Amino acid sequence: MADRTAPNCHLRLEWVYGYRGHQCRNNLYYTAAKEIVYFVAGVGVVYNTREHKQKFYLGHNDDIISLALHPERVLVATGQVGKEPYICVWDSYTVQTVSILKDVHTHGIACLAFDLEGQCLVSVGLDSKNTICVWDWRRGKVLAVAPGHTDRIFDISWDLYQPSKLVSCGVKHIKFWSLCGNALTPKRGVFGKTGDLQTILCLACAKDEVTYSGALNGDIYVWKGVNLMRTVQGAHGSGIFSMNACEEGFATGGRDGCVRLWDLNFKPITVIDLRETDQGYKVARGENSRGLSVRSVCWQGDHILVGTQDSEIFEVVVHDRNKPFLIMQGHCEGELWALAVHPTKPLAMTGSDDRSVRIWSLIDHALIARCNMEEPIRCAAVSTDGIHLALGMKDGSFTVLRVRDMTEVVHIKDRKEAIHELKYSPDGTHLAVGSNDNSVDIYGVVQRYKKVGECIGSTSFITHMDWSTDSKYLQTNDGSGRRLFYRMPSGKEVTNREELKLVQWASWTCVLGPEVNGIWLKYSDINDINSVDANFNDQVLVTADDYGLVKLLRYPCVKKGAKFKKYLGHSAHITNARWSHDYQWVITIGGADHSVFQWKFVPERKAKEVLHIAPQETLADSNSEESDSDQSDVPEMDSEIEQETQLTYRRQVYKEDLPQLKEQCKEKHRVTAMKKRERAPGSGVKLHFIHGYRGYDCRSNLFYTQTGEIVYHVAAVGVVYNRQQNTQRFYMGHDDDILCLAIHPLKDFVATGQVGRDSSIHIWNTETLKPMSVLKGFHQLGVCTLDFSADGKRLASVGLDENHTVVLWDWRKGEKLSTMRGSKDKIFAVKINPYLPDKLITAGVKHMKFWHKAGGGLIGRKGSMGKTETMMCAVYGWSEEMVFSGTCTGDICIWRDMFLMKTVKAHDGPVFSMHTLEKGFVTGGKDGIVALWDDTFERCLKTYAIKRAVLAPGSKGLLLEDNPSIRAISLGHGHILVGTKNGEILEVDKSGPITLLVQGHMEGEVWGLATHPHLPLCATVSNDKTLRIWDLSPSHCMLAVRKLRKGGRCCCFSPDGKALAVGLNDGSFLIVNADTLEDLVSFHHRKDIISDIRFSPGAGKYLAVASGDTFVDIYNVMSSKRVGVCKGCLNYITHLDWDKRGKLLQVNTGAKEQFFFEAPRGKRQTIPATEVEKIDWSTWTCVLGPSVEGIWPVISEVTEVTTACLSNDRKVLATGDDLGYVKLFRYPVKGKHAKFKRYVAHSTHVTNVRWTHDDSLLVTVGGGDTCLMIWAHEPDSHREFKLGDSEESDIESEDDGGYDSDVTRENEITYTIKALSTSMRPMTGVKPHLQLKEPSVDERQGVVRPPVSRALPLPEKLQTNNVGKKKRPIEDLVLDLVFGYRGNDCRNNVHYLNDGADIIYHTASVGIVLNLTTSCQSFYVEHSDDILCLTINQHPKFPNVVATGQVGDTGDMSATSPSIHVWDAMTKQTLSVLRCFHSGGVCSVSFSATGKLLLSVGLDAKHTVTIWKWQEGAKIASRIAHSQRIFVAEFRPDSDTHFVSVGIKHVRFWTLAGRALLSKKGVLSSIEDARMQTMLSVAFGANNLTFTGTISGDVCVWKEHILVRIVAKAHTGPVFTMYTTLRDGLIVTGGKERPSKEGGALKLWDQELKRCRAFRLETGQIIDCVRSVCRGKGKILVGTRNAEIIEVGEKNAACNILVNGHMDGPIWGLGTHPSRDVFLSAAEDGTVRLWDIPEKKMLNKVNLGHPTRTISYSPEGDMVAIGMKNGEFIILLVASLKIWGKKRDRRSPIQDIRFSPNSRYLAVGSTESAVDFYDLTLGPQLNRINCCRDIPSFVMQMDFSADSTYIQVSTGAYKRLVYEVPSGKHITDQSHIDKITWATWTSVLGDEVIGIWSRNTDKADVTCACVSHSGLNIVIGDDFGMVKLFDFPCPEKFAKHKRFLGHSAHLTNIRFTNGDRFVVSAGGDDRSLFVWRCVHTPH
Repeated sequence: MADRTAPNCHLRLEWVYGYRGHQCRNNLYYTAAKEIVYFVAGVGVVYNTREHKQKFYLGHNDDIISLALHPERVLVATGQVGKEPYICVWDSYTVQTVSILKDVHTHGIACLAFDLEGQCLVSVGLDSKNTICVWDWRRGKVLAVAPGHTDRIFDISWDLYQPSKLVSCGVKHIKFWSLCGNALTPKRGVFGKTGDLQTILCLACAKDEVTYSGALNGDIYVWKGVNLMRTVQGAHGSGIFSMNACEEGFATGGRDGCVRLWDLNFKPITVIDLRETDQGYKVARGENSRGLSVRSVCWQGDHILVGTQDSEIFEVVVHDRNKPFLIMQGHCEGELWALAVHPTKPLAMTGSDDRSVRIWSLIDHALIARCNMEEPIRCAAVSTDGIHLALGMKDGSFTVLRVRDMTEVVHIKDRKEAIHELKYSPDGTHLAVGSNDNSVDIYGVVQRYKKVGECIGSTSFITHMDWSTDSKYLQTNDGSGRRLFYRMPSGKEVTNREELKLVQWASWTCVLGPEVNGIWLKYSDINDINSVDANFNDQVLVTADDYGLVKLLRYPCVKKGAKFKKYLGHSAHITNARWSHDYQWVITIGGADHSVFQWKFVPERKAKEVLHIAPQETLADSNSEESDSDQSDVPEMDSEIEQETQLTYRRQVYKEDLPQLKEQCKEKHRVTAMKKRERAPGSGVKLHFIHGYRGYDCRSNLFYTQTGEIVYHVAAVGVVYNRQQNTQRFYMGHDDDILCLAIHPLKDFVATGQVGRDSSIHIWNTETLKPMSVLKGFHQLGVCTLDFSADGKRLASVGLDENHTVVLWDWRKGEKLSTMRGSKDKIFAVKINPYLPDKLITAGVKHMKFWHKAGGGLIGRKGSMGKTETMMCAVYGWSEEMVFSGTCTGDICIWRDMFLMKTVKAHDGPVFSMHTLEKGFVTGGKDGIVALWDDTFERCLKTYAIKRAVLAPGSKGLLLEDNPSIRAISLGHGHILVGTKNGEILEVDKSGPITLLVQGHMEGEVWGLATHPHLPLCATVSNDKTLRIWDLSPSHCMLAVRKLRKGGRCCCFSPDGKALAVGLNDGSFLIVNADTLEDLVSFHHRKDIISDIRFSPGAGKYLAVASGDTFVDIYNVMSSKRVGVCKGCLNYITHLDWDKRGKLLQVNTGAKEQFFFEAPRGKRQTIPATEVEKIDWSTWTCVLGPSVEGIWPVISEVTEVTTACLSNDRKVLATGDDLGYVKLFRYPVKGKHAKFKRYVAHSTHVTNVRWTHDDSLLVTVGGGDTCLMIWAHEPDSHREFKLGDSEESDIESEDDGGYDSDVTRENEITYTIKALSTSMRPMTGVKPHLQLKEPSVDERQGVVRPPVSRALPLPEKLQTNNVGKKKRPIEDLVLDLVFGYRGNDCRNNVHYLNDGADIIYHTASVGIVLNLTTSCQSFYVEHSDDILCLTINQHPKFPNVVATGQVGDTGDMSATSPSIHVWDAMTKQTLSVLRCFHSGGVCSVSFSATGKLLLSVGLDAKHTVTIWKWQEGAKIASRIAHSQRIFVAEFRPDSDTHFVSVGIKHVRFWTLAGRALLSKKGVLSSIEDARMQTMLSVAFGANNLTFTGTISGDVCVWKEHILVRIVAKAHTGPVFTMYTTLRDGLIVTGGKERPSKEGGALKLWDQELKRCRAFRLETGQIIDCVRSVCRGKGKILVGTRNAEIIEVGEKNAACNILVNGHMDGPIWGLGTHPSRDVFLSAAEDGTVRLWDIPEKKMLNKVNLGHPTRTISYSPEGDMVAIGMKNGEFIILLVASLKIWGKKRDRRSPIQDIRFSPNSRYLAVGSTESAVDFYDLTLGPQLNRINCCRDIPSFVMQMDFSADSTYIQVSTGAYKRLVYEVPSGKHITDQSHIDKITWATWTSVLGDEVIGIWSRNTDKADVTCACVSHSGLNIVIGDDFGMVKLFDFPCPEKFAKHKRFLGHSAHLTNIRFTNGDRFVVSAGGDDRSLFVWRCVHTPH
């Protein structure tokens, strides 16, 4: 039998010919050591030109396409392509990996760049969004991610002169990025008029914000900031591919084949034209027409490196620049297929689609000859004497050259299809040529290549051929997978296989045939192997395949799936592989990567000598996964290990899925939920003791803690067992099976990992049983092994996913440090090196790997041993390189580094557990023996056999068998602790006696459970084929055990407790003596499982036995006869109960049917539901029927209630279900979905629950978790609320405490994203900039006017009044004042700063700081959209630090994503920007006690809460919080880990543990009839008190998470806001209520919320609604729903209004006074307000009782006209505010109202498409004198001409019309209109203002405009909330402008004040008025 192992020899990469120049740029640099670094295929190459040596970096597994050099020029970063591409940072000196960056990009990594310090690395992906990612590369952490651009990005660079700035460029764009927090914010480069918008290919940054970039047309574009400053035309003839900055200046390389050098100011220095060289591929072809193209340049000192498209690298010395030196070349273009080796010399010949044939010297590593052919070359062969070289071409011809001078011998074309293979015969007389025409032609060499034969047996193209040694036979392979033989030279096919038996083949390059069967995978029929070549001497075979793998196998390899060694390097398909003539090297060539790899062959005898040289690091080691080089005769796997490897731990339903399932089911059950539901029971249970230990599939999970207690796990519980007191304490944080446990080196913390879809690891304190940290997000299905590092800071974990991912954590921070796929097979153990925490080992099925951390990844190497064994456990020894592992065959392997030194036989059967001691080791195995060893495993010091004979008298139970399999060992406190597979925990004294401490059932489900009728005992029976009796009294031990023939399913005590009936799985049952467990009687009447068994009550005369085959048999116990059978059930029987009289049986079946039978005959009875309740049942364990209807959960489709049991006092029903929940209900449980108390401890199904005879204990058994749990029952009376108490029920009550319009509005509002806003007016028609201009009369008639016209000049467009002589244009606007505060839908957003000197609040997208003494405002304007929330940092270390959260679109991290800005309120400097995934917006922010953490809440559908380290921009934790809106979440003022969130029917108490957020729902059941209301606000008190304000006006007081008191009606309406004063603990509340004598909407309370003082706000409102409160020194700051901010004095209760605003919007009307700096605003809230700009305040307000739409001053400023929404208009006298006149001639809103400049007429424009004229000289009765007709749509704006005779009207159809005043005649003559001078211009339409319409107004509009009084500028407002300043007139489309941000979406109006001193803009959505100061150009 041939050896099935992989060969012992190996290959080492020695040289790579080639350089990747195609589709890559900027990939060639000098390192600090003056070596050259570049890449080819999947290999990073470091080439030392002086010594002509190469080093290789082999850490990638696919093509490398990008490279960046660290500023210190030693480290290199490379990025690859692939589905999950990663970046490696590696050392160019040692070629070892330093860091791996992964899990962000897809498709590939297109560009990389280091910043100036080399701390950060930026990468750009090839995905559709061209994602940009910034890394802290040493830690492997992502700092920021953002979508880069919609099209390809070609280059990216850090600005080396400004921190945190980057520039990227690509297809038709350049972007300037700034990095702040975790946000990358781009600004697009503005090409303007200076240059064409085009693709930018490369860039370099210089000082003073200057960026140089190379464009596609060969120009260099020079940028200053974001603007194109100038261009350097024609720097290159065409595209500039590469630009490199160095100390001396810049080097550029282009497609034109030139390199240019420039000085630091980009003045040209010199040109190097590579087209003039005499070397290189293109030159030899004489093809400079399409020339050579430069892809990469690097200028270092006096040397320049140039890489070209044609895989060549030149080195140029600057002072001798016309002699470039060619230092590396390779094939280029197309694919490389042809390879031949010289028969006698170390030469290799290659030929490619680039039509060149090249000869390489394998000794000198150089190209020695090249010749260009006419056609692409596909194959090559050298004649046996080495004189001729034959080349097969793609066109079907072949050419023969003389090797010495490359001259042609013959050129023959006999075929049309490509020649794929040709070979000379060994005797040199014939050449066989195989083509894609399915034939092989034979040519005679001596006859000048005359055709002498033809082989035509194939039906497909020829792929491989080999000659026999005697040249008489040829074998071929073809594309259809057939292998044929021919006689030579005739070409006759050989069909008789007999004559081939003795044929010896001269070479073996075929892929088919028995000798090479092993190259194919076992079960695959894919032809992916392109080439093989056999080395007959060393009996090895080399293969090359489509996946870039070179493999070595033994030759011959007869069986499929032979073992191999594999080598990566080529990226995709390798087309050919050949041994050199003397078998020293293997040459392989890559198809697409054009590269030639030369591998050194290290034969077996040498391999031993080179072991001490560190093997070169590769990610897929040579001795790789599939080639585990197993012996064919692997020892059979141990049964236990096999069982364990087959466990998957998959669940149908994971607990994580329950919330979603509930939501889905709730929708269906909405109706039923309205009915009154049964409330939860008053009493509860508490876990008291667990019998069980998980040993059957877990190992090393048992330890002593610091205090000498014992910690282990079973089911979903971590158990801490006190062996002195025989008590247990429990960690209940998990919700599914725990699979592994590790202990911290200080023995006080424990880490446990569980099963789950996204499974979590909890690190918890064994004393307090509180979680310290929860780690999740990386392991799927489950966590199978854990280990702490020796310093206790790190934790390693391994998942159960198919790759068995290994993760290294900083567990306290909850941060993942590194991850990597571990192995395809199961991993059993992970251990961190105690001396070097960056190293670790994993051991498992056929696997032992040694890992070290590299950035965010881990690099693993397989241990080198002869045959791979399965390792069960591993530990480190006394030094960092010594490792000991236990195998499945009972050996201990001793390793040094990764090499196996020796093995020692330790046990019979697997070694399951081992432990390191101070001096030596302890091991335990399947043989049940504990062995102590010395520290070198030289000798075994002592062994202990676990036997019944040595069991000490104090044991808590009995050993089931001698020598049980040992699964865990631990030492401490003078004892050895042992855990066995049978679920026993034993303590072995060093002197020998063994004490049994805890035990449970063995593997197999436990179903049967019975409690004794009058003693504290219970019996269990399980599939492990044992029946056991347990003592439930404090001694907690197993009293008796008996083995059964078969597994059992049920058991029951007789009423006197003497007998015990047991039902077995095979349909038999037995009755045994309850004390001795000896048989009394047994029966076997059924085939199927016995599912329930019951004695009749009283004397126990009858025994009912239910079976799986649908019958219940009734036996007479005394006579031992069957007396009756109950028939009629259709399904297997699940439960049965007797009535008290012993006459009636109740039966449940698996189909959820309920039946009744009469005993003892078994006649079926039909009993109506009403009667069933009246029957007195002896026991109730059934799960069906009206009295238990409520126990079925909402999600009963996915879960079954498997068991129930009613307490003996008939008050409480306990149930168990498939999800592992134990629940308690109040009996009877009528009505659906009753409320309950729920407990999680069992992991999967709870199979049985039973109360003890006195109801003091509840006993439960869990199926698969094998444990028996004992719960203490705590009746109502003496219960304090304990932590860890039950969770409440699934469905909240529907009534949530009432309805409030403000709450509803806030809950239902959807915030518009400015960038996506649409038109606010219902416009119709074509937008102005898209309308076709009508030709003028002259143009129509073809009249050409002379340039100098004799006609009169046209008059001014606009009357310029009150500006004086000097007209100066306005060049800028500066925000001066904002009137407004966002109070109607935001809360808690007004705060004091600087001890009350300033206040801070927000409106629209500006944060406002108002100084109370000077009334000056200053603004934070960095938000791109509306601010929704604001908070201040109260920690003294961060004075005046503010966080504001804004609206945003989807959370894709682009510039429109929602974000939080953290900024300094005084300097307005942005400290951090946090882009977040809260799509929709951020609705609440809160700082932690230390000020370092920030909590945010999203408006997204999942209502996530997130915690940030805001200074670093790092997201620490995030969690879906609630299905409905959350309003507020706040940190406890004294904590960095605890916070509370409140929302719609929601209050949750959260803890941050590491990176996980754990939460508890508020528990209401402690207060009678309390119900979950909508909670609106939160405040805190000492001793863990929390106060939440509700919608009904109550305040709930919580201790921990339990409701302890309700402050009823703290306010009469909703309590919107609460504030906790840090200095004295007093609490301020604000709500909605009518002001009265006693109460007000503002109250100040003591620390406990017992006493309060109310304040009245004196605002004159009927109802005050407070939305925000803050308390300073003696003052309270209040923000109201009516947009007022009021300061209230605590002593005198005096109110001072600081800020006013419109309370409801939009603000439509805006009128500026003709001569003073005051203006009026009119809004939807029915008020008109007068504002004073110099005084910075509101002077007056008039409430008109109706929404107002427009307002205007008369020319003298003495009158005001106001247009209303209902069609009425009013004229007021300014002096007295009296109404002078009012009129209502229209029924729909008045849109604009205007006085004529001569004050005679009033024009009123309305939505009814009309303008009405009124003559004011006729007095206040206001009769309409005329109106304008034929207006196509509603009126928007109107302007009078200066002489009051015309009016222009802009309309909703995008048409501007001119009418005569007062006749209303429509004027259509354009030339007439052109001559009119207008008094004002507010129209957005007209040719004069066509330029104000921008390109992106397809959905939104320009809404308002106003021309300055000087007539030189126009300001406009649009639907995107922008204010823009243009020159007037602006008749050119898309005119230049400046834009000013701040408003929310939809500006409604804009006006200049008199003298053009200010611009006032009015906001629609934001109800705010912005006043901008105009900056005029200086003279």
